Amino acid sequence: MNDDSNTRRDGDYLVRAVARDGWVRAFAVRATDTVGELARIHGTTPPATAALGRTAVGALLLAAASLKEPRHSLTVEVHGSGPLRRILVVATGAGEVRGLVAQPQADAPSVDGKLNVAGVVGRHGTLSVTKDLGLREPYRGTVELQTGEIGDDFAYYLWRSEQTPAAVGVGVFVQPDGRVGAAGGYLVQLLPGLSEGEVASLEAAIRALPHPTTMLREGETPERILERIFPEGYELLDRYPVRHRCTCSRARFEEAIVSLGPKEIEAIRAAGPAGEPVEVVCRFCHRRYTFSPEEMAAILEASTARFAGEGAAEG
Repeated sequence: MNDDSNTRRDGDYLVRAVARDGWVRAFAVRATDTVGELARIHGTTPPATAALGRTAVGALLLAAASLKEPRHSLTVEVHGSGPLRRILVVATGAGEVRGLVAQPQADAPSVDGKLNVAGVVGRHGTLSVTKDLGLREPYRGTVELQTGEIGDDFAYYLWRSEQTPAAVGVGVFVQPDGRVGAAGGYLVQLLPGLSEGEVASLEAAIRALPHPTTMLREGETPERILERIFPEGYELLDRYPVRHRCTCSRARFEEAIVSLGPKEIEAIRAAGPAGEPVEVVCRFCHRRYTFSPEEMAAILEASTARFAGEGAAEG
């Protein structure tokens, strides 16, 4: 997954490393453009941008830590008591991410001049992670929200659901004009075998770190962030670009409509004016797909044949 040096230096990318003789796994990412694209697509308020962006950054870091193949994916879903209500993010092993929020215009008063992420997410609710590893059944873990600040909630998930002590720092800086000025973060996982002294020194180094977006705005790279955590050095294993990418397509939507079944398709056709096309919109990227009456008739025919075949097989 290595990419050219210009992409690494100038664009969004993630690094994967080990330190302390392999007893510590570490990841750091810059995702400013990626989060900016999410904000542009959904027209989010500044605190909603920060909440969605932090979740996207956390999902990219978690994907780097737990997915072995580019085609594997994980879905992070946050249900909170705040006005944002729901955050949904999907990240892949290839460094691609897409996401949405239920209420893009959710807002909350700033606290000490900072965006009130917990205010829009809510301090009560759940964070769920579903991993699609190409197996028959996906893996799913759910934990209660701890702070609604997202980074703490990811760390709690790793501790409770995956029994992995970890430090997670994620951040999004939104400029006064609403644009994303910086986004990124780090994930440090401690494996069994570290001495208490080594754990204490790592904790002290992480506590001393500036906020992730402070470092990024000062020009720090993901590599430099890891250097701050591991001044004694680390082994860089991989670096690859990250980006926003939606996987929707006309073919995917057509298949999804077919799978609804004949009754649902008939209801969709009947809901609109006779002879008019049916339009569907992707929730992740807002791309629109239009199906003509003739195409909907063909879809209905395909769905009828499929469900008739399934009924015969069951009988």
